[in-house]
Amino acid sequence: MSDFRRGVRLGIDVGKARVGVARVDPDGMLAVPVETVPRDEASIARIAAIAAEYGPIELVVGLPLNMQGDDTPSTADAREFAAELGRALPGTGIRMVDERLSTVTAHTALRQSGRSQKKSRGIVDQIAAVVFLQHAVDTEKSTGSAPGFVLDLE
Repeated sequence: MSDFRRGVRLGIDVGKARVGVARVDPDGMLAVPVETVPRDEASIARIAAIAAEYGPIELVVGLPLNMQGDDTPSTADAREFAAELGRALPGTGIRMVDERLSTVTAHTALRQSGRSQKKSRGIVDQIAAVVFLQHAVDTEKSTGSAPGFVLDLE
């Protein structure tokens, strides 16, 4: 854990209709859901306001790749959304991480807790963000290097 960068991080799960937001404490112990933000013209501003509240060292944005690790139409959308966040939050790092199966894992966890898919619609994006944010932090803690890549806004 010597190379773990201490600090709050926000996880951002970009969807077509909603954006799930999660956060992890400065020591990376536990990622928790924060909010589901409607995907509209105000979503970047809302996430920037959440970031202002929590003061993250970086935003960890899910990169939706297919099972072979290749880009999908959603991959370009997530990259563009992440770039918009980066422009809205200068000085806050934007890290893109593989989020394969995070939504499936979230649906499974919600189903196991007794929630129907219909009842879970409003929170599944938050839970997916929790899943890949916790995985990213745990990976950094165990290996000493953060997964994914930092988005270059140049």
